[in-house]
Amino acid sequence: MKYYEKLLEKKCFSFKDVEKLVGGNQNTAKSILRQYVQKGYIQSIRKNLYVAISIETGMPAASAYQIASKITPTSYVSHRSAFAYYGLVNQVSYEINVSSEMPFRQFGFEGVDYIYTSSRLPEGIIENHGVRVTDRERTVVDYINDFDHVGGIEELLRSLEMMTFLSEEKVLKYLALYNKAILYQKVGYLLEYFKDSLKLSDKFFDVCMQKKGKSKRYFTESMNRDRMIYNSKWAMMVPPDLLQMIE
Repeated sequence: MKYYEKLLEKKCFSFKDVEKLVGGNQNTAKSILRQYVQKGYIQSIRKNLYVAISIETGMPAASAYQIASKITPTSYVSHRSAFAYYGLVNQVSYEINVSSEMPFRQFGFEGVDYIYTSSRLPEGIIENHGVRVTDRERTVVDYINDFDHVGGIEELLRSLEMMTFLSEEKVLKYLALYNKAILYQKVGYLLEYFKDSLKLSDKFFDVCMQKKGKSKRYFTESMNRDRMIYNSKWAMMVPPDLLQMIE
């Protein structure tokens, strides 16, 4: 158990972490990993990823969010799972959305599925107690951009309803990094409903309006277009009952 306490502190780690811990000797690192797995001190999550096991509880020492943050050198919790990390969802999910500059195959561990979502921005990632996660503003922008593929619009609306503040400066920064007229359009249209609760100014929506372009677009691709109605202010086809979903 010479290295167990150090690995328990790390909670979740790779082969290179162990190699560094034993002074750079690959054979020693392989031997330690093999012995500790056999004795139940650690558990293999997937190739080149391990978690320390608490002797007191017999359970993994790392949370699902901490594991997600160690899948690749650049991985972090995003989208619906970032909202869940902040306590902004009211339905339990056994899936973790994980973004990373390096793609990985979906896998499961201890009843949780870790699902890769493409990383689009280099900013807006914070670290807290071993968890790398998008900040709230980046999460909102990412989720609005991807809701047709991640989580769905109803869960996005519920999460927005639970929020009490957004930094409009940060939201505009991430919108500028995306640099997509349709995203300004969607963000402006949707967040206007939550303008007071999120404490967003008229200036914020003026910027969204200026950047949205002149094209008529569709708010969602997951609904029959014949059922959608035209919103002239945002020049966008929207579901007729979109905002009634949370009323």
